[in-house]
Amino acid sequence: MQKKIYVTGMDDDATAAKVAAAVKAVAGVTNAEANVAKCQVCVDFDNDGAEAAINDAISSAGVVVLA
Repeated sequence: MQKKIYVTGMDDDATAAKVAAAVKAVAGVTNAEANVAKCQVCVDFDNDGAEAAINDAISSAGVVVLA
């Protein structure tokens, strides 16, 4: 499954890298790419229950997930 998650507070490439690394560490995530210009994180994952953990990982990197 692939999901685009829109965020705020991801203002530079260093933060985007931090977000991508945090999301990739979540069980079930197969790929994650953070795009500063689009303010979004594209995540590929195979575990339907991983969405809450993905949002938590993004938040742990200091970025706010938009509803």
